[in-house]
Parts: sequence; C-alpha cells; structure tokens
Amino acid sequence: MRRSNLPAELNRFVGRAAEQAALAALLEASRLVTVVGVGGVGKTRLALRAAAGAQKRYGDGVRLADLAPLRDPDLVAYALVEALGLTDHTLRAPREVLVEHLAERRMLLVVDGFEHLVESCAPLVRDLLAHAPGLTVLAVGRRALRVAGEAVFTLAPMGEADAVTLLAERAAEAGAAMTPAPPAPAEPAPPAPTAPGTSLLPGPSGAVRELCRRLDGIPLALELAAGRLPLLSVEQMLCRLDDRFRLLTDGARGALPRHQTLRTAIGWSHELCTTEERLLWARLSVFAGPFDLEAVEYVCGGPELPPEHILDLLGGLLAQSLVAREDGPAGPAYRLLDTVAAYGAEWLAALGDTERMRRRHRDWYMGLATWCELEWFSPRQAEVAARTDAALPNLRAALDLCLELPEDAHLAQHLAGTLWFAWVGCGRLSEGRHWLDRALALEPGHEEARLKALWVLGYVAVLQGDGTAAVAALHECGERARSSGNALAEAYATHRMGCLALLSDDVPRAEELIGRALDAYRELGELNSNVLMGQVELAMARAFRGDLEGAVAICREVREICEERGERWTRAYALYVLGFSAWTRGAYEEARELLDECVSINHTFHDLVGLVLAIELLALVTVSEGDAAEAAVLQGATVPVWDTVGIRLFGSATFGGPRALCEQRADEALGAEAYGVAFREGQGLSLDAAVERALAGRRDPAIGGPVGPVAPRPFRTARSAALPGTRKPAGSPTGRGGEAAG
Repeated sequence: MRRSNLPAELNRFVGRAAEQAALAALLEASRLVTVVGVGGVGKTRLALRAAAGAQKRYGDGVRLADLAPLRDPDLVAYALVEALGLTDHTLRAPREVLVEHLAERRMLLVVDGFEHLVESCAPLVRDLLAHAPGLTVLAVGRRALRVAGEAVFTLAPMGEADAVTLLAERAAEAGAAMTPAPPAPAEPAPPAPTAPGTSLLPGPSGAVRELCRRLDGIPLALELAAGRLPLLSVEQMLCRLDDRFRLLTDGARGALPRHQTLRTAIGWSHELCTTEERLLWARLSVFAGPFDLEAVEYVCGGPELPPEHILDLLGGLLAQSLVAREDGPAGPAYRLLDTVAAYGAEWLAALGDTERMRRRHRDWYMGLATWCELEWFSPRQAEVAARTDAALPNLRAALDLCLELPEDAHLAQHLAGTLWFAWVGCGRLSEGRHWLDRALALEPGHEEARLKALWVLGYVAVLQGDGTAAVAALHECGERARSSGNALAEAYATHRMGCLALLSDDVPRAEELIGRALDAYRELGELNSNVLMGQVELAMARAFRGDLEGAVAICREVREICEERGERWTRAYALYVLGFSAWTRGAYEEARELLDECVSINHTFHDLVGLVLAIELLALVTVSEGDAAEAAVLQGATVPVWDTVGIRLFGSATFGGPRALCEQRADEALGAEAYGVAFREGQGLSLDAAVERALAGRRDPAIGGPVGPVAPRPFRTARSAALPGTRKPAGSPTGRGGEAAG
C-alpha cells in the first residue's frame, strides 16, 4: 500500500502562509483537528497541503477519505476501509476492521466532506481515536464534529494581498491578456508568476483590489472570476456583481454574509454561461464523484443538448473553473465542485427534471456494470477493475436510487448481483453484503433479478465464512430456480453449494455438486470465468482425493482457455495447482516460476485468498530448496493476510498440508528460536513488502538441495486456491450474457 493517497496539486498553492503554520502547529498538538469555514474558502486545499507537509511525522503514512459523494450514512466506515487500502473478507463490521488495523499504527487520516454525515462520522472518529493512540485525524467540513479533544481551526477568507495574487495567477492560467499594474502602496508586492514586485492583472490595481474585496477573498469566487477575465474586464465584472448585490440588499450597499457572497459569485458565473452550458451544469449535478465524458454524453445529452456538443460545453465549464479535471488509472475524469454542484442541483429541481436525470444516471451505471461483468472474461480485466473503482461513488448513488423507489426494487437486486465481480473480485465483500442484504430484503416480484442476487449473496457469504447465510441464500435460489425453470440460476446455486462443501472438507459432495454444475453449464452453453473457476475447483476436489494427475490435466486445459481469452484471474488458480504438481515432482524452479506469476496476478486484482495460498506454497518450495529461514519469513508474512481473509485455512484440515509441512521442515532445520525470529520478521511485513519478498525468490545458492523427502501427498493447499473462486471473474463472452443471465 502506498504511504499516501493524497492527490497531486494541479496548480500552485497561493498564499496562506500564516494559516499553514497555524494548522501545522495544531496537528502537532492535537490528535483531532477540524478545519471549518464557509463553502469555497479553501478548506480542502489547505488541509491537503498541511497533510502533505506532515507526512514525515507519520510512519504509516497519510490517507485521504473523501466522504462528499456518499449519501448513505451506513457507508462511512466502508469508505474509510477503502481509503486505507484494506481488503477484508471476514464477517467483521468495517468499524472493527478499522480499529484493528489502526490500533498499532502511526498515521494521519484526512476525512473530507463529512458535514452531511456528521451523525455517523463523529462516533466513528471518536472510536478510532480511542482505540488507536498513534492515529491523528484531520477533518474538513462546514461544521465541527463535536468530539471530545477536537481542535477547531476556522479558516477565514484570504487577505487582500493573497487574494490579488491568486486572482492574477488563475487569470494567467485561464489565458487572460495580462497588463502590468503596480500593487497598492500600503501592500507589499505579492509574488507573481513572472517578476517579483509586479502584479500582472487585466485592469487597474484599484479595480482589481475592489473585485477581490467584493468577492470577500473567497478562493472559489476568485477562481470563478479569473475564469472570466479572458472575456470581461475587471470593471465589467464589478458592474455585474454590483447589480446582483444591490438586488440582494434592497439597493443598499451593506455587506452580504460570506455564504451569500459565494452564492452570488456562482450565480453571476451562471448568468455568464450560455443556455446550453447552464443546462449541462444543472444535469451534471446528478453525478456523485468523478464522471467521464461517455457518461456525460449519455446522461446529460438530449434534444436540448446534442451529444456531439457535450465535449465543447464541458470544455467551456472547465475553462470557467466550474468543473475540475482529474486523471486516474481509468483515464481522464471530471468533477463538479461541491458548492457548484449544489447550485446546479437547485436549478435542476427548478426545471422539474431531477427525477428523470437521476434515472438516466442510474441507467448509465447499470449499463456500465453490465458491460464490466461481460468484459471481466477478457483481456480487459484490469481495465474493468479500474473503471469499477473510479465509478464506485456513482454506482452507490445508482443503488441508492433503486432502493429508494419501491417500483425499482428489482433493479436494486439486479445491480447488486451484476456487481458481484466488484464485491468478490475487487476486495469489497463486506460492502457487497451490505447492498445484497438490503436489496433482498425487498420482494419486488421479479424472479430473475432475485435469483441472481441470491446466488451472489450465497457466493459472498461462502467466502466470508458465513455458512448459515450461504446455505439459506443458495437453498432459496435453487428452490425458486427449479420452480421457475431457470436452469442457469440453479446451476450457479449448485456450483456455490459445491464451493461450500469444498471449504467444509466434504470433498465427495463438493466433487459431485461442482461436477453437476459444470455439466449444466456445458448444456446451457455457458462459458466465463465462473465456469472456468468451477473446473479448477473440481480439479482441487480430485486432487484432495489423491488424483493429482487428473487435477493437473483439468488445470492445463483451463490455462489454455485463459490464454486464448486473455483471462488472468482464473489462470492464477490453475497455475497454483500446476505449481503444486511441479513441487511434488521436485521441479522447484518450475514451481517457483508458476507461483510467481500466480502471486503477481492475485496481487494485481487484490485477491487475498489466492495470494495468501500462493505465498504459503512458495514458502514450501523455498524450504524444499534449502532456505528454511526465508521460508519461515514467508510463513510469518501470511499471518496478517489470513487475519483479513477470515478463519485461517478456512478451518479446513485439507487446506493445511503445505503450511504444516513447511513449518515442520523449517523448524527442524532452524530450531524453534531461530524459526520464531524469522517468522516474526515476516509478520511485520506489509502486504506489498510480503509480495516483494515472495517474488524476490531470495535463496542462498550455497545451500544445498531439498530438506527431507518431497513425498508427494494428496493435494491439500491447491484446492484452497481454487476454492477462492473467491474472485471468480464475471462476465460471459457467450450470447447468453453469462452471469447476467442468472
């Protein structure tokens, strides 16, 4: 995990030297600092600046959690888990996961945009601070959390010198024609992008300072004004602002409250937009978090906004600082600032178009989820993972709408089921369980959507170790599927019951159930990552019974199909079985090569189940090569990973073979004391460090061959790798639509 997920600054941070120093001092003196102030005053920018400057003091890094896009207060803890880069497959509540993770760490957590969720956020922050003495929280919002020990830092608008400098720099970035204007006699010359002592602004210095005063030194208002300087002079802007101010103060020249000043500046920017730009602004307010151009064209396009005009209109809003651009793993995306979005939402409501636009937004993200599920079984798995991650705030908003409208309950079930690859494949089992439970609490009368959600819930519950919930969901799915004649949903239910049997050491039943499901898949023409993972799981079951040759034959076939389709996730589990086979033959170099690829793939997709099993098998290969100390380190490194997966080795005796054999050999070679030292070294490694260590293949060439006989024995751990169909990718390349048809 990276030490920081703070975004890079896109332009120069201007001024605020005194505020930066004061906030830094507060962070040294208090474990909870909350930056408050009016909208647009620059709270987030200052807090991120302070957090970046304080990074060296926090050995476990700085993490940012943006809560602004959330609408469901129950998701606050999930958002923090995600911000910390955690993957947890257990049944533990996310609050418990956070407490355990942070308990021994020295970290700065920045919580931004919490004000609409304060009732959920405040108790959570209080609990985390109480249980994690090394944690410091820097909160950013329009009001305080009101938690004991909180130090509140009220951020005032900019002073005149800083405001003038900010306006000048942003105007230059916007392409305004700059003319030199000396600073006011009483003011020191503010720093400028070119020569010291020169303020480059498109107008007389007196008018510039007046504009900054009229905008109350609010950075967002200044940036909006700067975005208009290429088109209007400072004097023209002052006239327009004065007209609006007189309307709001009944003609008097009294000062407006600062929140009204910003609102007026935004309204003035709104007036200066074209009719089409205003309409796009209003429609963009339905997005939660970042959005891409394709989404905007679908959601916001229509007769009044032809899709082919959207790019130019979006560019216009971007040039006026109303929309911000950000780049991520999924490519370029855009975001409305919160205050700007709120203004747009009011206009959308005034147009009477909010519900229709929210439905269009939901429809787009349901379509995106369906595309991602289908493309999961393709060379685009990594792209799908990145797009799903970037779209998560909007997918949550779509789920919220489906659950909010009784007539759309079936869509909630469909969407929660379609996103199984996000829950299972991208490390979000706990959040997936949250949405699936909520959706299935409703009975909309649409059988196909319910069946899909049921087998996905059963799948998630199996991987969480919740056998009771898994049996209940899968039994209901199977019964209802048989009653309605949905053979595909019945096959998925049977498959997942086989997974549960495999985890429960009932190998004969697992082989029978998974084999029956695979027969049904073949008859129905179903082929996707789930089906291939079922084949690997069948191979595991056969290997458990001692038929390693048969297991290897299946996994070689699976690997070939994965290579043809560009599928990597299921391939990792097939490689795991093949790696075990190579180890039993004493082909350690081959085993290591197979397992190295397995580890790399699982780490890329955050598949902790497959990852931890592969590292354990690498430890066995390592001790067999003669490096008992390194094997002990790798074994120790799996302990914290298992803590996030759930019951170690799933409580299964058949899963424990490689680990037990490795421990025995390493302990015999090193002695209990040396083994313990190496084991504890591994326990202290981060996940990234453990993966790096495993892939390094560090062995002492001077050390001889294997420690003790290899003794091929019934395959034990390999099946656990398969079992974690945990991440069985979704999507079907067949005309049936794959899991979407379930």
